[in-house]
This record gives sequence, C-alpha cells and structure tokens, in this order.
Amino acid sequence: MYSNQFQAVVEFRRSNRKFDPAVPVPDDVIRKSLERAVLSPNSSNMQLWEFYWLQSAALRESFVPLCMGQQAAKTAQQMVVFVTRRDKWKSRAAWNRAKILETIDGTPSPIQQKGLDYYGKLMPLVYWQDIFGIMSLVRGAMSFFAGLTRPFFRSGGRARQRIMVHKSCALAAQTFMLSIAAEGFHSCPMEGFDEKRVKRALGLPRGAEINMIISVGKGTEAGIWGPRFRVPNEEVIFVR
Repeated sequence: MYSNQFQAVVEFRRSNRKFDPAVPVPDDVIRKSLERAVLSPNSSNMQLWEFYWLQSAALRESFVPLCMGQQAAKTAQQMVVFVTRRDKWKSRAAWNRAKILETIDGTPSPIQQKGLDYYGKLMPLVYWQDIFGIMSLVRGAMSFFAGLTRPFFRSGGRARQRIMVHKSCALAAQTFMLSIAAEGFHSCPMEGFDEKRVKRALGLPRGAEINMIISVGKGTEAGIWGPRFRVPNEEVIFVR
C-alpha cells in the first residue's frame, strides 16, 4: 500500500554534508521525528537510549570542534545526539514490569507471568555486572554448556551488552533519519567526534555512550559527494 512512498523516502535520504544556511528546519520536524524514533524496535523493549536535541544555536556551534569541524556540523540547522544508556537497565526493567502489573486483574495469565519473570529474573541475569566480572563468567558458562545440546542465547559480558544497546539505538537513529527525509529535509550521521568531550558537554554519566550525532538541514548539491555506489546485490543478499 505504501511501497512507492517508502521507496521515495529511501531514495531521497542521502548523507548530505553541507546544508543551506538560508533554509531553517522547523522545530516541529525534529519533534515529530524524535517521537517516531521512540517507536523504533529495540531489544526486549528496554529502550536503553536517550536522544539529546541540540536546539540551541550556541550549543550546536560549540559542538562543531567536538565533531572535528565537519561541514555537516558547521552548517547544521538542527542536531541530535543519540546516546545509549546500558546503565539504566534496572529502572527500565522495573518500568516494563510495572506496565505488565497494570494489566493484571486477579491472577496473572500465563503470558503475563512470563512477562513478569522476563523482566524480574531474566533481565537481571542478562545485564547485571559486578566489579570482579563474576556474572560475565557465569553467563558465559551457562551459554557454553546449555548451547552444547540446543540453541541458546549466547550472552556474556560488557561487550555483548554494548552491542545490544548500540544496535537498538542505531535502529532509532535510522527511524529518525527516514522521518527527516519524509519531511523533505536531509541528514548526516556523524561518527567523527570526541566522545569524552561530547559526554562532558551534555553532562552524561560514565555509563552513557554516544552512538552517533546526526546533523539536519536542507541539503545542497555540494553536500553530496557523488553518486550513491553500492556493491552488487549478489555480494550481500543471499537466499538459502
């Protein structure tokens, strides 16, 4: 039903690195796109992300050197920092559990009980960390021995957790960029930045990590560095 419209949005979305300074991006475009990003799929609905909209022009200007002086940062009319918050797993698990409890009238149904156990027992097992790394060893051992006889989720330490939360945050960032394209504007996801200084500028705690910074504006011809090249489909799409 919406195939052609979506194809048009995907084709229109390009990483544009120089924006037109004469064309502002309305706040409503960013607000709607962030609200759409919140609806993105994510691991276990834990929503271990935060989106920092740099609405202040002065703040955006201060981020230009933090983004290595990129043109996409210098000319950005809007900017959003996508952040992972693995450190908030306890509160997000409790929030999900509370939402399930709100739906229970009397004895929990089997699926409601599974949900309560999922967030009350499984999420602590997946995310809990201790200073000695004992839980990482426990998860690794469980995965190894259980996986000898049947398919099993291969959980482990901090690296595995970081991958999970960054994947979810990247999905939200992609939703945001597609939304920006649907509103007729352009974006550029930036990975070249000083993470430590960005975190300091936003007052983020140690457990937070920067996923990417996305600049937004009305793209220019100079902002497109050339035609869109992709390796042949047969090199990346496989049918089994």
